[in-house]
Amino acid sequence: MADYKASQRCVWPAPVTYESVVPNPKLKLLEQVREVMRLKHYSIRTERSYCDWVRRYVRFHQMKSREAMLPAEPKMEAFLSHLAVQGNVAVSTQHQAFNALLFVYREVLHVQVGRIESVRATRPARVPTVLTPEEAKRVITVMSGTTQLVVKLIYGSGLRLLEALRLRVHDLDFAMKQLTVRDGKGAKDRYTVLAESVIPVLGEHLERVKLRHEQDLQEGNGAVYLPGALDRKYPGAAREWGWQYVFPARDLSTDPRTGVVRRHHIDEVTVHRAIKTAVSRVGIAKRVSSHTFRHSFATHALQRGADIRTIQELLGHNDVSTTMIYTHVLRQGGSGMKSPLDCL
Repeated sequence: MADYKASQRCVWPAPVTYESVVPNPKLKLLEQVREVMRLKHYSIRTERSYCDWVRRYVRFHQMKSREAMLPAEPKMEAFLSHLAVQGNVAVSTQHQAFNALLFVYREVLHVQVGRIESVRATRPARVPTVLTPEEAKRVITVMSGTTQLVVKLIYGSGLRLLEALRLRVHDLDFAMKQLTVRDGKGAKDRYTVLAESVIPVLGEHLERVKLRHEQDLQEGNGAVYLPGALDRKYPGAAREWGWQYVFPARDLSTDPRTGVVRRHHIDEVTVHRAIKTAVSRVGIAKRVSSHTFRHSFATHALQRGADIRTIQELLGHNDVSTTMIYTHVLRQGGSGMKSPLDCL
């Protein structure tokens, strides 16, 4: 495996650079990384991920000072190649590590990085795990409460888990039977279908959420996180009903960046655990996650005659080739042929 990977060299392209930000020189490196990322409005998830990669990078080279981080190119190549050969990481993981290191050198240390040639992580060809309609129904049926409603939206609308959890009240359009995904993968918005059967249940759920929101307002809370600079442009919007999360958390939480107390959406771990428990109860041997229901949405839509371009738009794929992985279901039996055993 190592020899095979070592034969595949990767020349990393240089991403677009943004306006330079000079961090506070009195801060430590990780504190400077956080400061610059917050000034550039990176998400808290990306911030944590990049900081983790910086720690791993420093430990890998046993760096004791910032001067030890130079020259950048051979050190980055050694680390990225180690991830591919010894770490056996996925392609996306290696790309994330590269982007994190490039951010540190260019945006924090202000060091221009040249061509990076490292071993490329391999991308194995895999087909998605898909439930049959009966299996999907069995899993959803044994679930209950909020997590069941989340899974119904994932399967009924083809959402990613975080896209479902980040839905706001004003993203739902019951009259048009559609919902809007804001700032999805690739920072894109899109429309997708809203299942008619879920509308009554979703309406009852929103009534309970609104009662809790009104109680929060009476207690002096009721605010949610707003993206970008909307909280400064519209100071009262964070407490408006339309901006509330469709699936709010049970308890209030403190924003780790600002210290502001807000009600966030429910944790994705809660949904993962509920799905795992439901799959175990119904006795399905497949490896099922929240993304399995998104795969099943696309697969079952194609089986019912939906156009591949329509599926592409609903899923939010940039390239139709990504959506084509679901066409395997149109060739029943793997390759569209009948097994010789069935002809005996």
